[in-house]
Formats: sequence, structure tokens, C-alpha cells
Amino acid sequence: MKTIFTTTLASLNSRCFYSETEAAKTLGITIDRFRELIRIHIAQSEDEINNIGATTYQSSDLLVLKLLAKIPVHS
Repeated sequence: MKTIFTTTLASLNSRCFYSETEAAKTLGITIDRFRELIRIHIAQSEDEINNIGATTYQSSDLLVLKLLAKIPVHS
């Protein structure tokens, strides 16, 4: 199982930062689903929720969101 996560993280590491749109596309989900994941699992205040669209995301963020969304992890 460790190999799968390492491989997935390595494949996501080709970029340093992702916009909201790029992050959703990389995860294979809609912008609305991406925002829902951020609201449910990440954002802790109304200010953070309001800044979802202006935030950039790292590959490690995408890996965590992928796991939280229960999106299959491929090697």
C-alpha cells in the first residue's frame, strides 16, 4: 500500500502549485465537489471558505483530498 501512495504522490509532484480549477481537474472531480471537500474537511472559518477560489494547492494537498474523497488511488 505504501508504494501506491508514493507513486501517486510522485505523479502529482510534476507541478508545484495548482489553482482550484487545476486541482479539481487533476482529481477528476467538479469544482463544486472540490469546494465541498474543502468546506467539509479543510476550512475552519467563514474567511477560509470565502478564499477557496483564491487559494493555491500543493500536490500533498491533492493527495489528502483524494483520500478524503475516497477517489481510487492508481499506481
